[in-house]
Amino acid sequence: MKFKGLRWWVIGLIALAAVINYIDRQAFSVLWESSIGEEMYPDLNADERAEIYAKIGTAFILAYAFGQMLFGRIFDKLGTRIGFVLSLGFWSLATAMHAFAKGLVSFSAMRVLLGLSEAGNWPGAAKGNAEWFPTDERAVAQGIFNFGASFGAMISIPVIAILALNYSWQTIFIMIGVAGLLWLIPWWIMVKAPPKEHPWLTQKEKDYILGGQQNESLDNADEKSQSIGQILSKKESWGVIIASAAIDPIWWLFVIWIPNYLTQVYDMDVKGIAIYGWVPFFGAMLGAWFGGLIAKYFFNKGWDVNKVRKTTIAIGCAIMLPSLLAMSSPGSPVIAVIIMAVILFGFQTAIGNIQTLPSDLLSGKSVGTLSGLSGMAAKLAAAGLTRVVPIIVVSFNYSAVFIIGAILVTIVIASIWLLCPRIEPIKN
Repeated sequence: MKFKGLRWWVIGLIALAAVINYIDRQAFSVLWESSIGEEMYPDLNADERAEIYAKIGTAFILAYAFGQMLFGRIFDKLGTRIGFVLSLGFWSLATAMHAFAKGLVSFSAMRVLLGLSEAGNWPGAAKGNAEWFPTDERAVAQGIFNFGASFGAMISIPVIAILALNYSWQTIFIMIGVAGLLWLIPWWIMVKAPPKEHPWLTQKEKDYILGGQQNESLDNADEKSQSIGQILSKKESWGVIIASAAIDPIWWLFVIWIPNYLTQVYDMDVKGIAIYGWVPFFGAMLGAWFGGLIAKYFFNKGWDVNKVRKTTIAIGCAIMLPSLLAMSSPGSPVIAVIIMAVILFGFQTAIGNIQTLPSDLLSGKSVGTLSGLSGMAAKLAAAGLTRVVPIIVVSFNYSAVFIIGAILVTIVIASIWLLCPRIEPIKN
């Protein structure tokens, strides 16, 4: 049996995994504001509960950071198929186990388990992208994956809020955990092997994929993955790592704190969060498509990888920078979430191309490791910002947090331009 366009089905499944990933991740943010926070800590005020929430959120992101490096190596050693089974299988079980948490310690433990396993989704996506797509299609494929992440982030807030009106938070965690386990069935059936050996792949598509991969050759089966030390010895790797560490906290600022922002600044209840909270991620969803399509457009004009990646990343950063500064005084909640949508549009335009850099610079046997290292750095930076947000907000307000975000955007541009003078395959 042959399956036309199999690579698009594979990235579609990976994008669906990202949807599940964000529903599982965002559930805690919404349920904390709707019920868990007051139920667990009825004697504390909103600021004190926010402090506890920040500690739990920081534990999740720190585990997520370590999980990026761990699963980067797992995907390089065991392959995309097994890597996703381990990652998504464990994170679905961890999600369901949230139903049995009783307080700060147990919720932190569940979030650590979730963070460790959910982290595999990103190096896995980079690895799958490098395996299944030629170089000039990778930004499009990454855009589809990021579309899934943004779509999951967008629908998770209203979906979880609606479920919260009808079910207990314990039941919701179990329901979404089971949904994740069901994803494993089509993945295991469809992704039988990499493109070189997959029995369902047409010869035409196989030649198209393998013939367009700048870092791959048809005779590199015996090539070994580079060590972490070898990868870190290259300045281009540090360009990817620093850019990831600077841009990622901007995303997590909204993922972690949108429900709290709407509650604290505009005094919204769970219904208000459901009405407004999805809007920023709609912008992110559009940006994921735009970032991939504009990169493909530049490739079709004959631009090389270096010019395409740097131009597209610059466009995304140029959108983010003034929008983050505008969040200092947005006025109404409608204007605030629209500006957030513009920020996340720019974020996704840039991040999709930053995430393809490991596959632009290294061969497939080392892509997962560099992706995991950059992901770990990104999550450590995001954890730091998450931990200090309540401190900054109490001392100043949310405006100061958004100014920090604007500074991070300038670091993204500097790291790519200074440390990656040419984005092209690196010779060992």
